[in-house]
Amino acid sequence: MLRTSLSLLRRHPALPRVLSARLHTHHPRLSGGSNPPMDFPCIDKLETRQRDLLSGPEPTYDKIVTGYQTYTHPSFTCDHGGQLTKMRIAYETWGQLNAQKSNGILIHTGLSGSSHARSHELNKSPGWWEKFIGPGLAIDTNKFFVICTNVIGGCYGSTGPSSLDESGARYATTFPLLTVNDMVRAQFHLMDHLGIHKLHASVGASMGGMQSLCAAALHSERVGRLVSISACARSHPYSIALRFAQRQALMADPNFNRGHYYDGVQPHVGMKLARSIATVTYRSGPEWELRFGRRRQKPDQPPALCPDFLIETYLDHQSERFCLQYDANSLLYVSKAMDMFDISHSVTQRLERQRAEKQRACTSVCMDASEQPASEEGHSGVETGDEIMADLVRGVRNAMQPTLVLGVQSDILFPVRQQKEIADILRRAGNTRVTYYELDAMYGHDTFLIDVVNVGAAIKGHLENSD
Repeated sequence: MLRTSLSLLRRHPALPRVLSARLHTHHPRLSGGSNPPMDFPCIDKLETRQRDLLSGPEPTYDKIVTGYQTYTHPSFTCDHGGQLTKMRIAYETWGQLNAQKSNGILIHTGLSGSSHARSHELNKSPGWWEKFIGPGLAIDTNKFFVICTNVIGGCYGSTGPSSLDESGARYATTFPLLTVNDMVRAQFHLMDHLGIHKLHASVGASMGGMQSLCAAALHSERVGRLVSISACARSHPYSIALRFAQRQALMADPNFNRGHYYDGVQPHVGMKLARSIATVTYRSGPEWELRFGRRRQKPDQPPALCPDFLIETYLDHQSERFCLQYDANSLLYVSKAMDMFDISHSVTQRLERQRAEKQRACTSVCMDASEQPASEEGHSGVETGDEIMADLVRGVRNAMQPTLVLGVQSDILFPVRQQKEIADILRRAGNTRVTYYELDAMYGHDTFLIDVVNVGAAIKGHLENSD
């Protein structure tokens, strides 16, 4: 039914406008009464965008970011059992790898980040961490060889839902579920390809901070230092709820088509709503009080139901700019991986067993007594706070690297108590070289992108310290 409707709309691009006109003509509240109807320029704008999408080419996400290199791994088994053949990972590098191949720093991205962290000859556009990476900067390319990847599941060059599968069709929602651990294992396949046995440091913020902690804990022999900014040791209910709301808004878009939208209209309205929700969590109330207050865009005109306050116009602009620059399915898969993140020993062990079982193409009867699921290892099913903490401590027991944990007091997405939890479990595990900083910045979660002076100084000091 949906494909029939899409075909009809392609043949008649003016149909949405006709239907809208008919709706306005025949709606009982618009045909009489003493009050004039409200104007909805925001809906008019969405309808115009819809018509443009019906007649225009589909977005090609891996062309939005250019100048990256790729590494292809022949076969990759995901933690939840899914398979990727010829897994591709996109990456960019800055600086020079030394003869010992010991000066590598792996930069992990946030949810929608690309490998383009800094400009270079093949792509001179500013990167998302442009002011942090470079000669003499926080991550000094005169000293370090810096690598940044687009995570698997993404849409900027690495294998993700918008990629072609072995049959030549888009994966869409046949793409396997991912974990943050999967993303990190894929990155270490790239490190093998580059000949880097041990990194000088693993550095990341937000979801990147999850990856950096995962790398240090699960591949400890290959990570010399750890930097985790505005992240967590396990996703907490509040952030899970926020990402759930984003996914629900996206999937409610009538063009979503259970993820099989690549030959039709992109679910841009759902993506716009999802991004609006996300943007609310990325910044802070105090910053918006200062920037926008209660000011309206047109204070001399009556209030409107479309964007009216300056904060509303800001959210509308930010979400509109994003909604066709990132693949909707990638948002679903990568955000779900964030929700499932938990560095606890029992969780990581269960995932490793699942993946090993899939690789052996073995059924559950092949497991011996030492390989039973975590739920069968004596847990009562109801964990106390002490049991949860003990499980987290066991999960990071190998992460003994010099560590910097950085939190921001105004961060509502990853509150500082979650940064304290990371520092606490590392110290309880025996790591005596944990440095914890808490910034009193007003930029909320996005502080790691904005506060070059304080965040940059903390990173630079940690990476260059001789300890």
